Amino acid sequence: MSMKRQFPRWKSIKPLLGWSFSSLFEKKDRKLENCFTVDDLKSLAKKRVPKAVFDYVDGAALEELSLTRAKETFRRIEFRPHVLRNVSQIDLSQEVLGKKTAMPIIFAPTGYSRMMHYLGEPAVAQAALENDLIYSLSTMGTTSTEELANAVPEVRRWFQLYLWNDREQSKNFIENAKRDGFEALMLTVDTPISGQRIKDNRNGLTVPPKIKTKTFFDMATKPKWWGNLLTTPPLEFATFRGYNAPLFELSKKIFDPSVTMNDIKWLKDTWGGPLIVKGVQRVDDAKELVKYGVDAIVISNHGGRQMDRATVPLETLPEMVKAVGKKMEVYIDGGVTSASDVLAAIGFGAKGVLLGRSYLYGLMAGGQNGVQKMIDIFKLEMETSMKLLGVKNLSEITPDLVSLRPY
Repeated sequence: MSMKRQFPRWKSIKPLLGWSFSSLFEKKDRKLENCFTVDDLKSLAKKRVPKAVFDYVDGAALEELSLTRAKETFRRIEFRPHVLRNVSQIDLSQEVLGKKTAMPIIFAPTGYSRMMHYLGEPAVAQAALENDLIYSLSTMGTTSTEELANAVPEVRRWFQLYLWNDREQSKNFIENAKRDGFEALMLTVDTPISGQRIKDNRNGLTVPPKIKTKTFFDMATKPKWWGNLLTTPPLEFATFRGYNAPLFELSKKIFDPSVTMNDIKWLKDTWGGPLIVKGVQRVDDAKELVKYGVDAIVISNHGGRQMDRATVPLETLPEMVKAVGKKMEVYIDGGVTSASDVLAAIGFGAKGVLLGRSYLYGLMAGGQNGVQKMIDIFKLEMETSMKLLGVKNLSEITPDLVSLRPY
């Protein structure tokens, strides 16, 4: 057989191309556009920020076994999809603390955000607002509650608190959060002392920072990051403003190893609104928190950044939900890098999933646009996975649809 040949025609070639000549002159971040997974954002972030900054986000405590195990557990997820279901319309929304949010994704509190990108917390909060998601501001944030409220007044926002040994100062933080329109208080309880993060120690990213010569020169190889840092307000913990004491002394106030369950009542009475406790890893602790009227818990090992070899949150989730799920909302975090991870957690009974590293990779890779890219990645994968799973909304993702393959 033979076929008549012809010269290639532009009108036949153009539809096959993913670009046009005019698009070559548009000011777009091509590398960010070409990110299709969180791992892609992670790789781009690694190229755009100093090694010490990337390690601060990416690293964990000691041998990093807790983080590694959390990721490995999510890889063991197996779905058992329905077929022949009408999935033409998909609803990703979830009710969290009595209000609907667009996806069961909550932006976790993270410290030092302006180190990752000079716009820091407000950029993340703005992305959360534009996508109807919840943003959590950390006590160790580089933006104050007032500054965040002024910058992004309409975003649903939670305030994460470390209960200081100076209770009066803790009370001031709580009153500020209440004044500035934060809807919930999140108490982190897995940090009676800061974990040992070897990468940060080697890079000098400690509290207070002790930047070493090698780290300093590595930072200098990222001129855009360095220029933004030098030409914007000083990088600082917002909660420490106004203190005259050295940062080393102030850092001792952050974590109080004497905190007990009895402090929960004081905190709940002082706050007067929804209270979330983050860092719960045992069922008996969760049951005890129910007695104190806690509204929600986060099953968390702090992303593996505190105690290495701690429990894997996803493995603990089913028994935790069975024990307290009817009395309080249960969220989970740690090692979540895809929408499939989120859906698995929902299938095991979680009400929502907190993301930390995932959005910080986006922030480092491209600021607010990078965070938006992360949201887009999760949204597309969630819609696709739910259709393939044969479910129309999150309530249809029941435990029989998901399981953990054996090791």
